[in-house]
Amino acid sequence: MSNRAAVIDAAWATVTTVIEANRGLALGVMSFRWRYDLGVSASEIDGYLAGVEEPMRSTLQRLRESILRVIPEAGEGISYGMPAFRVSGKVVAGFAAFKNHLSYLPHSGSVLDDLGDELAGYSMTKGSLHFAVDEPLPDDLVAKLVACRLRQAGLAGG
Repeated sequence: MSNRAAVIDAAWATVTTVIEANRGLALGVMSFRWRYDLGVSASEIDGYLAGVEEPMRSTLQRLRESILRVIPEAGEGISYGMPAFRVSGKVVAGFAAFKNHLSYLPHSGSVLDDLGDELAGYSMTKGSLHFAVDEPLPDDLVAKLVACRLRQAGLAGG
């Protein structure tokens, strides 16, 4: 372990101890946010996916690959306990596994509204698009979701 990694691990242990002692439930949210902001690598998403059963794992891996084809420069990490993709410091896409569905997370409350009819047939909330555990989102739809979020974040033209 490098000296930098040892310092980060020691700081992390101190932070989590303080949070755990003083904030209780805030541990989950703050710890994942902190780890993402430190630039945790794609291996965190690998770890997340390793804990997901098939066929969800394969479906989410395909979504991950689809997102990275659209934004190959994206940083991968965990934000709020879920895989996320960051461009120029802004989270622009993410996903999560749940008991009976998977979710695409645009990290914006208006991306799904903006795409309207293109999302017919999917269930959703304001901030998540739900899809079947064994049916990946089509690549062209992922490209549209990401492009919309990039435009909203001021990271793409149009």
